[in-house]
Amino acid sequence: MFIGEYNHNLDSKGRLAIPAKFRVSLKKGAVVTKGLDNCLFLYSKEQWQKMAEKLASLPTSQAKARAFARHMIAGAMDLEFDSQGRITLPEYLRDFADLDKKTIIAGLYNHLEIWDEGAWNKYKKQAEKNSNDIAESLGDLGV
Repeated sequence: MFIGEYNHNLDSKGRLAIPAKFRVSLKKGAVVTKGLDNCLFLYSKEQWQKMAEKLASLPTSQAKARAFARHMIAGAMDLEFDSQGRITLPEYLRDFADLDKKTIIAGLYNHLEIWDEGAWNKYKKQAEKNSNDIAESLGDLGV
């Protein structure tokens, strides 16, 4: 399970250290892809397989389903860790998420999100401001 929020720096070669506590769950490999809200999603190979199967089962007759599957699957890349526990994020994904140097790695149960620090702080501030309304609307979903 991935939980918590961690500050890490992206180096000039696009390498990002993943917190050691998460590397255990990612030791069999990882997949990074374009996420939502202009962040990246990082999955273990096992969780990515589950997600990819769900995406592949979406109805190809629906334009939004096709678009979302393309967004997630075509934007994905397999990752390997170096000896220092770093991954290398490809340029097209760094550009997508507007990643500069300072990043946030946020644990969201079955995957990680990688954010530009400024974008994360702005998003978090807005979400916290609206947390009561968000919680109320999720009541209909059983949360």
